[in-house]
Amino acid sequence: MESTNTQTAAEPQSNSVFAQLPAITRKYQLPSKKKAIMQMVTTFGPFLALWVAMYLLIDVSIWLTLGLALLNGLMLVRIFIIQHDCGHQSFTASKKANDVIGLICSVVSFMPYRYWAKSHNFHHGHNGLLWEHRDIGDINLLTVDEYRKLSPLRKLHYRVFRSAPILFIIGPVWYLLIQSRLPIINLKGWEHARRALMRHNILLVAVHIGIVLLLGYEAFLWVHLPTLLVFAVVAVWFFYVQHQHETTYKQWRDKWDYVQAAIKGSTYYRLPRIMHWFTGNIGYHHIHHLNPLVPNYELARCHHENPVFEKVANSITFWQSLRCVFNKLWDEDQQRMISFREYMRLEKKRAKTA
Repeated sequence: MESTNTQTAAEPQSNSVFAQLPAITRKYQLPSKKKAIMQMVTTFGPFLALWVAMYLLIDVSIWLTLGLALLNGLMLVRIFIIQHDCGHQSFTASKKANDVIGLICSVVSFMPYRYWAKSHNFHHGHNGLLWEHRDIGDINLLTVDEYRKLSPLRKLHYRVFRSAPILFIIGPVWYLLIQSRLPIINLKGWEHARRALMRHNILLVAVHIGIVLLLGYEAFLWVHLPTLLVFAVVAVWFFYVQHQHETTYKQWRDKWDYVQAAIKGSTYYRLPRIMHWFTGNIGYHHIHHLNPLVPNYELARCHHENPVFEKVANSITFWQSLRCVFNKLWDEDQQRMISFREYMRLEKKRAKTA
C-alpha cells in the first residue's frame, strides 16, 4: 500500500516556530473551579441517568439496554478524561480534589487511577522516543529495521498483535479487564504505584460485589460491562489515531525533541463538536502533549485562539483516520508509517539491489 496522505500534514516549520509554542499554552493551564464543577455535573448526571435507565430496561428489552450502552460508553469516555486530567493534576487547582475525583472516576472506569496516571505521564515524557521502554503507556511499534531482524515466529507474533481485531476489539478488552489489573511495570520508582494498583483492585471487587448483592448480577452483566467494553474500544481507537498516524514523530534519543514529539507525534483529530464533547476535547492532542497542564476544557480554546496551531498541527478527519489501521511499521528512511504490504515491496526492491 502506497502513501495514503491520511492527514493534512503540517507545513515544515523552523525551530523558532516550535520554540514559541510552549509559552503560548501557559496562559491556558490555569484550572477553573466553575468549569470543572460544570463538567462533572454534565458528565456524571447523564451517565447515572443512562445507567439507571439501562437497569430498568433489562426486563423490557436486552437489545434496547445494549443500545443505550453505546451512548453510555461515550459518557464513560468523558468520565475517563476527567480522571485523566486529575492524573495530570490539571482538572482543578487542588491536588487533594484531583486525587479524590480521579479515584471516584477510576471505580467507574476500571482504570486504576495512580498506576495508570504514572504510566501515562511516563508516555508524555517519552512520546515518540525509540528506546526499549516505548511500550509503557503506548502501543508497541517497531521500525522497519527492527522488524526485519526478527525471527519468522516473532514476525508472526507482531503481525497478529498489529492486526485490527486484536488492536481494536480483543486488545481493548484485555487491556481494561486483565492487563490493567496487573502490576507488570517493574521499573525503579514504581513501588508506590504498584501498591496503589493492588488497593484499587480490592476496591473494585468490593464495590461491584456490593452492586451485585444490592441490584443483582444483571446490573453488572447487562449494564456496566457493556458500557465498559464500548468505552475501552473507543478509548484505544482514539489513542491509536492520535499517535500512529502516517506522518507521526519517531526518533532515537540523540535526535529526540520534546516539542516536536508533542506536535508532530500527535494529531489534531477534527471531529464534530458533539464528539469533542463526549471525548473531552482529547482530539486536540497536539495541545495536550505540548502542555498536559492545560485542562481538557481549555484545549479547544487554546487551539482556536492561536492560528499558529492550524499551521503546525497534523490535522486528520474521522474518515481519514480509518486508513491509520494500515500503519504497521515506522520507516526511518521515509520518516513515516508504512503498511506490511509496503514493507514487502521495500524488501523485494532491497533484495534486487543487494
